[in-house]
Amino acid sequence: MSAQTPARRLTTRDIAKMRQRGEAIAMLTAYDATMARLVEMAGVDVILVGDSLGNVVLGHETTLPVTLDDMIRHAAAVKRGSERALLVCDMPFGSVTDADVAVANAVRVMKETGVEAVKVEGGLVAVPVVERLVAQGIAVVAHIGLMPQSVHQMGGYYMHGKDEASAERLRSEAQALEKAGAFAIVLECVVPELASEITHMLSIPTIGIGSGKDCAGQVLVVNDLIGLSVNPPPSFARPRADVASVVRAAVGDYVAETKAERGPIPLPRRAE
Repeated sequence: MSAQTPARRLTTRDIAKMRQRGEAIAMLTAYDATMARLVEMAGVDVILVGDSLGNVVLGHETTLPVTLDDMIRHAAAVKRGSERALLVCDMPFGSVTDADVAVANAVRVMKETGVEAVKVEGGLVAVPVVERLVAQGIAVVAHIGLMPQSVHQMGGYYMHGKDEASAERLRSEAQALEKAGAFAIVLECVVPELASEITHMLSIPTIGIGSGKDCAGQVLVVNDLIGLSVNPPPSFARPRADVASVVRAAVGDYVAETKAERGPIPLPRRAE
C-alpha cells in the first residue's frame, strides 16, 4: 500500500469475522481528533465516542447531562482524526426514549458525524428501539449490565448478575438484543462467570468492561488506560501510564521557567 492510499476502514462485517475466528476485539474511547489518531495508530479496532465524555471531558458527575449536540460535536471530531477504526457513537440519555425518537436522533448522528454505528443502553425495553434502528439501516451496539444512564434508577454502580434472577434477566436481554439485530453487545460490570456464559451463548461479539477476560473483546475509557485524570480510575482499569504526572511536570517546568527568565517587569513611570 502506498503512502497516498488511505487505510480501509473496518466494518461491522470485519468485526463479525473477528468473532468467528476467535480474534479479540480491542475497543477504546476517544473524544477528539488527536486521541482518535493516536489510539488508531496503536492498532485499536473500534473507537467508541462514549457519553463518558460527560465525566472525562466536560466535568459532570454522571453521563446524564450529556446532550445529543455534545455527542455529535465530539464524534465528528473523532471521525476527522481517524481512518481505519470502526466508529461507534453513544446515544445519550433521553435520545432513545422510543423508536420514533431514536430513529430521528440516530439518523442525525449518522448524517452529521459520519460514524458507522450507534450504541444504545438498555435491556428488554431497548429491543424495539434496536429493531427499528436496524430496520432503518443503522448498525447498533447494545449495552447491558451496569448502564450509567440508569445509575439513579439502579441505585448506584455495582456488579450485575450476582443472583440467579438477575443473571437470567441478563441472559434473556442479551439473546433478545442479538435477535433484534445488534451486531455487538457491551457487558459492563457483569459477573465474569456470567459474562463468559453469555459470550458463549451468542454469535455476536460481547465487549466487556469490568466483566472479566472471557468476553470477545474489551473496552476501556482511554483516560483510565493512560492515567490522564485527576480522579482514581475504576477498580477494573489498570493504567498503563501516568500521563497526568507528565502534564503536571511539563506545565510546572514551564511556569517556573517563565517566571525565572522574566523577573520583575516595572510599570511605566507616570508623568508628574
